Amino acid sequence: MSPASVSSSSAPTPAPATATQSGRSASLMRMLPGIALSFVAVGLALLINHFVPALSVMLVAIILGVFLRNIAQLPAVLDPGLVFTSKRLLRAGVVLLGLQLVVADIVALGAGMIGVVVAVIVLGIVSTLLVGRALHLSITQTLLIACGFSICGAAAVAAVDGVIEAQDREEVVTAIAQVVIFGTLLIPLIPILGTLFGLDPLTTGLWGGAATHEVAQVVAIGGALGGGEALSGAVVVKLARVLMLAPVMATISIWRRQKMASGAQIPGMGSEGGKLPPLMPLFVFGFIVMVFVRWTGIVPASWLAVLKIIQTALLASAMFALGTSVKLRDFASVGPKPFILATSTTVIVALTGFIGVMLAH
Repeated sequence: MSPASVSSSSAPTPAPATATQSGRSASLMRMLPGIALSFVAVGLALLINHFVPALSVMLVAIILGVFLRNIAQLPAVLDPGLVFTSKRLLRAGVVLLGLQLVVADIVALGAGMIGVVVAVIVLGIVSTLLVGRALHLSITQTLLIACGFSICGAAAVAAVDGVIEAQDREEVVTAIAQVVIFGTLLIPLIPILGTLFGLDPLTTGLWGGAATHEVAQVVAIGGALGGGEALSGAVVVKLARVLMLAPVMATISIWRRQKMASGAQIPGMGSEGGKLPPLMPLFVFGFIVMVFVRWTGIVPASWLAVLKIIQTALLASAMFALGTSVKLRDFASVGPKPFILATSTTVIVALTGFIGVMLAH
């Protein structure tokens, strides 16, 4: 036997743990360029938001992603990191969103206002599903709009996408764009209507919290009403809607699991590689845990402020990565139906919120 053969046969076989660690390191290195680009975009989005507060960080981030995809040919080396960011980091951002909820403040709203919140979400989602079916829109597009408009805007759209894995990325971007457009229209509209109806600032603020899509948009309405109790009331009602994210996402996951278990095909949704989705997605469980952690009061206020920035950065990075998957020539084929659905949902949510606040407050 030759020395080379002896050397080859006697070489130690890498330990399984070492091989696994090596594989993980290689996977991380493949993802690093796309992740790094996403956070560079977040930095730019934060800078733009600093000078133009009306433009939310998540909105700017997704616009940057769409813009970059459509003016340049992005190298394939970015793809693994962008996919990771649009899915895993998005879910991490939704988990941290739970730390923004103060359960005691929500309970202090009373049974009446909590009932209004539940009515807004249930009627908003059910009516959107019915109108979406009448318009012959896909179930994925309809669910994205239903939850985005009824619960908490772009974060809810992202959470639904995490549960159903929408294959048409233009549907996700369309839903987020509509959240921004219609929610922004409500910023001046609700204070104006509140004045016309003779409502006091607090009542108008509660209505704004029940009717408006994004937390940032609700804050803008509260500020326009003079701040104080109008602002705090609006934000607490809105956060009560955010709290409903967990049960709604769990319900959608269970529905999808039952459909897949029966062998039914759900057009537009990922196949999970043939596996059944979990009864409750891990990131939804993490969201609930973070709500509990905030309730215990063990996290210092200074940490909460830092974690809020991290949460915003994670969601914004996911929005940028999502934007890079959209080609405008495909987006142009969306048509008017999603906008008709968004208009319908906005009216129903706002009307339900108004009637509910009048009865409960």
